[in-house]
Amino acid sequence: MDQPSLAGRFLDELRAIVGARHVVSHPEDLLVYEYDGSIDRRAPLAVILPASTQEVSRVLALAYREGVPVSGRGAGTGLSGGAIAAPGGIQIGFARMNRILEVDTVNRTATVEPGVVNLDLDMHAHKFGLRYAPDPSSQRACTLGGNIAENAGGPHCLAYGATTNHVLGLEVVLEDGAVVSLGSLARETPGYDLRGVFVGSEGTFGVTTRIVVRLLPLPETVKTFLGIFPDLDSACTAVSAIIGYGIIPAALEMIDALSIRAVQNVMDAGYPPDAGAVLLVELEGLREEVEDTSREVEAALWEGGAAQVQVAEAAEHRAKLWLGRKNAFGAFGSIAPNYFLVDGVVPRTKLTQVLRQVSEISQRYAMPIANVFHAGDGNLHPIMLFDERVPGALEKALAAGGEILRICVEAGGTLTGEHGVGLEKKEYMPLVYTPEDLAAMKLARDAFAPANRLNPGKIFPDGQDHPPSPHRAAPGLYA
Repeated sequence: MDQPSLAGRFLDELRAIVGARHVVSHPEDLLVYEYDGSIDRRAPLAVILPASTQEVSRVLALAYREGVPVSGRGAGTGLSGGAIAAPGGIQIGFARMNRILEVDTVNRTATVEPGVVNLDLDMHAHKFGLRYAPDPSSQRACTLGGNIAENAGGPHCLAYGATTNHVLGLEVVLEDGAVVSLGSLARETPGYDLRGVFVGSEGTFGVTTRIVVRLLPLPETVKTFLGIFPDLDSACTAVSAIIGYGIIPAALEMIDALSIRAVQNVMDAGYPPDAGAVLLVELEGLREEVEDTSREVEAALWEGGAAQVQVAEAAEHRAKLWLGRKNAFGAFGSIAPNYFLVDGVVPRTKLTQVLRQVSEISQRYAMPIANVFHAGDGNLHPIMLFDERVPGALEKALAAGGEILRICVEAGGTLTGEHGVGLEKKEYMPLVYTPEDLAAMKLARDAFAPANRLNPGKIFPDGQDHPPSPHRAAPGLYA
């Protein structure tokens, strides 16, 4: 595909499949497709915008025949470089495949196309007294197809699980254009759980074109607490106290002082500007159950050293608090023009220790590092704030991020809780997996995509070696 004549013929054939208007190939137009929410960039050869499974199948079959790699793209909100095109590759974008096809209120399911925005599905389900539980911070923009690729999480995944716990069935197009169905509407199905294997495969197994998800009933009562703390240590103590009471809140989020300042710079979320940290704790369920648990949560917050505890029962107050949390990443632009985020996971009991080490790294690199994260399951989000126009600043941010990942692994954790490995963390995979582990993973990928034409260059290391940590935890035992 390096020869212009071959590239031109290939693009002409793509236009014949989806229509000329739906093949983006001018260099200026491709600028918006060369990056996602990470720091990596590469422009694709073209972006194809199909309208149906049949068109996706024909595009993939053509690319397979021509030896062109393909990457799927939703809204481009991913944070690990997962949507970045491979060299000489194309992207399949799903902006036109954005329909909610059915809501089955009896079986509490929804059938959607991959370009449906997460929040749009949730709000549509509300009309039927239902909800879609996974709620990433980018919920207002991210799409279900991207959520499935990365097995996206979100604040309420502490109680309800990540995307994989809510996906029942998938229609998938493989690298050669074959269309297969994975999973079922039944709770249990015979054979291998290929649906579960596919969710979180970061676009390397296939491209999903139709999705059946589980919906949950809206809770009778919701109550949100804002615990205000003098420092991170006391907030971490409160997290342990809440879990120590045997309580699993719907959400348990921590926001540090630098993140509070960023949020309050752009909106009034109600976070005290002089707080060292705040905890957002949300309870959901039957009214009597929530009331009983509320007393224990409030006691745990005071026990942890809270300077103040606010209770938000009104929907408007809760929405304001959560809007601040979900706008935090964008708000960092008020402090620095660029950020680099890693999402390592550590045991809850190691939160205080690891956050202190993150603070030490911040001081050593003379780089602000903000922390806004899912405290309930130990999913950290250290955010290096920098200006890429300053020589060496990007390299310094990457080095600091690498140190944080190693610290997470040495604490008994792992590299990512919800953002995926992608390009950002692939060279660190040997910290948690042996060569035999990685070889087994490649065999699973090869069963779906033996030619490795789908999102190649992601997940698996191909450069600098990072030897396994002597403290490497068994995968899945870190939270």
